[in-house]
Amino acid sequence: MITLLGILVGFGLILTAMLYGGSPMDFVNMQSVLIVLGGTMAITIVSFSVKDLRQIPGALWRLMSYTPHEPQEIGVTMIQIAEKARTGGFVALEKISKSFNDEPFLQKGLELTVDGANAEEIENILKQEIYSTSSIQSKSVDLLRRSAEVAPAMGLIGTLVGLVQMLGNLSDPSTIGPAMAVALLTTFYGAILAHMVLIPLSTKAERNSHNESTLNLLYLTGVLSIGRKENPRRLEMQLNAMLPQTNRISYYD
Repeated sequence: MITLLGILVGFGLILTAMLYGGSPMDFVNMQSVLIVLGGTMAITIVSFSVKDLRQIPGALWRLMSYTPHEPQEIGVTMIQIAEKARTGGFVALEKISKSFNDEPFLQKGLELTVDGANAEEIENILKQEIYSTSSIQSKSVDLLRRSAEVAPAMGLIGTLVGLVQMLGNLSDPSTIGPAMAVALLTTFYGAILAHMVLIPLSTKAERNSHNESTLNLLYLTGVLSIGRKENPRRLEMQLNAMLPQTNRISYYD
């Protein structure tokens, strides 16, 4: 929600500036739109495989809508699960795992533990899960960044197209204005698309991907500790070793 709000505010400010200087319709040119949007999409598609293009939209949507939990919250949750598993055994752990439908990574780890998988097997499976998720998320970020690189370049190409059209028809003054509009507006559209949409989205997607990987590592540490039936106090120490000083857990203090 905050992402959409930020983009809307940015475009609102630009629209306000347009209104002060004249009609916003002066900034609408379909030839420029086709060059920048169509060109950016086409070149970006060429940069990725068909398999990547099938996987990226879903991963990208998930990254954009991802709301990360606080690391301390995750740590406390894992300690509480460890305490319940220590007192209630795998029967209690099985009931707990069913309540984490919104956290499939944690649920998978708990289910593997309940099924009796050893710690090494659980670690290998979950680490592969983290790697696979991180890999497709990285490609999603790369797609946004590639688009952000291409958009200004397409704007420059549109500018050259407009200038060539203008210079080729200097004998007809009526063509100079439309050609100049294409030249300037394609640069404008390319800059807007790259710096107000694609770069901010890629930055947010990268940050969310990093946050999710960090939280999944906390989940992994907790699941392995539970599987080994370690004391929850030991788990607290392990989790704190992974967190910055300011974000450490004080569950037993």
